[in-house]
Amino acid sequence: MQAALRRRLGRARWALRVPEAAPRPRCVGPGSSPAPRCWSCGGPLSGADGLPRFCPGCRALQPPAPPPDLFRLMGCDRSFRVDAQQLQRRFRSLQRAVHPDRFGQRPPKEQYYSEQHSSLINKAYQTLLNPLSRGLYLLELNGVEPAQETDCDADSVFLTEIMEINEKLAEPKNEDILEEIETLIKVKQEELTKEVTAAFERDDLQEAKNLLAKMKYFANLEDKLKNKKIPS
Repeated sequence: MQAALRRRLGRARWALRVPEAAPRPRCVGPGSSPAPRCWSCGGPLSGADGLPRFCPGCRALQPPAPPPDLFRLMGCDRSFRVDAQQLQRRFRSLQRAVHPDRFGQRPPKEQYYSEQHSSLINKAYQTLLNPLSRGLYLLELNGVEPAQETDCDADSVFLTEIMEINEKLAEPKNEDILEEIETLIKVKQEELTKEVTAAFERDDLQEAKNLLAKMKYFANLEDKLKNKKIPS
């Protein structure tokens, strides 16, 4: 009788047991996204976003990740100072890896990705090689509005100098005058580049912005000079 009672109590306890909770699915936090996969074979991808990468499984070139940091893409520190030779070596290395000529026999999608990468690498190289575009891009990365030529309106001495050069460029073509202007523009741009470098290195973004606005004036003069020198 006691054995029968123990059996009934055991069945009652079993009926009252709380079932174990099923394993909860892993939550994906806000802003996170699934691990990237190869468009060609579906395999998992590794490597830094924004850099040209190939699937470790099928070796298919993957699409560029928007928007890349051009400094990171070109293997440079995010600084106004750049090593032009290092930049050129990086440019050539990247282009060898992704140039469309290498993908002529690959699927159309991969050919398209190759063209995208090649275009982006060209843009990055040209942007970082030129002091003016490099400075404007640095301002953009720091959330500063692009420099405007009107930022120089308060500098009457500077504007007078620009007006005088414009007047000389408007005169009938004279090779000696054009050489003189070319030398002047080169010297002024070198001086401004040094000043912009110093402004960025002391983190004076407003001063860098004002100096870059002046560089834009001289860049415009340089374009006018080139057009003037084109044989008519």
